[in-house]
Amino acid sequence: MADDDAAQAQKDPAAESGTGAATKPRGRLPAVDAFFKITERGSSYTREIRGGVVTFVTMAYIIVLNPLILGSFSEDDAAAHKDVLGNILPVGQVAAVTALVAGVMTIAFGLIAKYPFGFAAGLGINTLLAVSIVPQVTWPEAMGLVVIDGIIIVILAATGFRTSVFNAIPAQLKSAIAVGIGLFIAFIGLVDAGFVRRIPDSANTTVPVGLGIDGSIASWPTALFVFGLLLMGVLVARKVRGGLLIGIVVTTIVAFVVEQIWHIGASAGTNPKGWSMSVPDIPGTLAGLPDLSLVGDFSFGAFARIGVLSASLLVFTLVLANFFDAMGTMTGLGKEAGLADKDGNLPGMGRALIVEGTGAIAGGVGSASSNTVFVDSASGIADGARTGLANIVTGLLFIAAMFLTPLYEVVPLEAAAPALVVVGAMMMSQIKDIDFGRFDVALPAFLTIVVMPFTYSIANGIGVGFITWVVLAAATGKARKTHPLMWLVAIAFVAYFAVGPITDAVT
Repeated sequence: MADDDAAQAQKDPAAESGTGAATKPRGRLPAVDAFFKITERGSSYTREIRGGVVTFVTMAYIIVLNPLILGSFSEDDAAAHKDVLGNILPVGQVAAVTALVAGVMTIAFGLIAKYPFGFAAGLGINTLLAVSIVPQVTWPEAMGLVVIDGIIIVILAATGFRTSVFNAIPAQLKSAIAVGIGLFIAFIGLVDAGFVRRIPDSANTTVPVGLGIDGSIASWPTALFVFGLLLMGVLVARKVRGGLLIGIVVTTIVAFVVEQIWHIGASAGTNPKGWSMSVPDIPGTLAGLPDLSLVGDFSFGAFARIGVLSASLLVFTLVLANFFDAMGTMTGLGKEAGLADKDGNLPGMGRALIVEGTGAIAGGVGSASSNTVFVDSASGIADGARTGLANIVTGLLFIAAMFLTPLYEVVPLEAAAPALVVVGAMMMSQIKDIDFGRFDVALPAFLTIVVMPFTYSIANGIGVGFITWVVLAAATGKARKTHPLMWLVAIAFVAYFAVGPITDAVT
């Protein structure tokens, strides 16, 4: 794909501004250009393909991580995630459906919403399923609740309610959401690489987290993360095209060499100096047929098993988490890509939200857990992705990953994690749009920003920000200036945060 497309886009002020003034498609495939608005958004085929690859490489860990959260290797394993009947989801089958649903939904979002936001199993929802919901119901029944959650989300989006809520959020709170997501993904990168680690509860300290191992970077994987972070930082600072992708590839190569020399091995919970997930080693095989037998294995029997009220509370929890997690992520990604207007709203948001809700339905039907917009897509955006064409590339790579699992596992998480930190730094620039001179704005914005990484949840940060915003608005005489939907959502979040006591009270 020619870099002359990129050069043309850079020389075209209208295309660079993303105003839509440059409407005449350019390049070798004008129909594709016009469909995805590549030139109009100041991009090129090269940038989109490169950005799609970077997004996949950064997201690929979910094909390994999701099976570890939802699945189990054996029913005899003490740590197996068993449902109420003692059944498990086999790890290999979960890996296959995780890649399938992510690929299909990523491509669908690219074709319909035309934004470069990759899809995969949401990390908050899958953990909620495995830890809180499955012990009460069977795995098929848990996935049935996810399907219902998705149907409700789609209805709320189709009726315009979800878009109305999105538009009701004050612009400065939207900026805070974007900044919070930046801090959140940077924290994810630091933790995934072992640069920041949880200190065991038994340790003689009140500090919850620390640097590396005993305050030192004492492992090769973490050292490789630092190398990759500095390399990507230099490449981005020097405006090298594809800097993040180059950084990931180079760091992976160095990691491979290190593994061949020192034979570090996987962490596996017992080797703190090992690779946190994928080991950069020569794969034993190159390909294999995926086992998709979990597709369609869902039911709505939870209402009969635990009662309508208890099941409805579980659905409410899923809906609220899904509703705002995705909305916050799209806010941050849209602002980072320069696709949002001055109020932080994305064109065609209603259509995008309907597709996003469909991700929950697809995830439940496929037994992969609810699929949603992935915040890691910011890495591809940082490398130039601006349209749905990047999603086509990412989605096809996910589909291929079903057959080529050993190949993508060569990339260690420590090689992809630096991209998240770099992108987090980029997204922090939006903090300048927040008026910290007004405390009624500063406190909600601050809490939105810090609660996301501290609780590992985008939805939690949004909820705390909403509640604080309306309380301070009422206390400072600005209640009537606050959109009614802000009050409605704040009340819903109060119930969301108290769902544990509410469930105990009714059961």
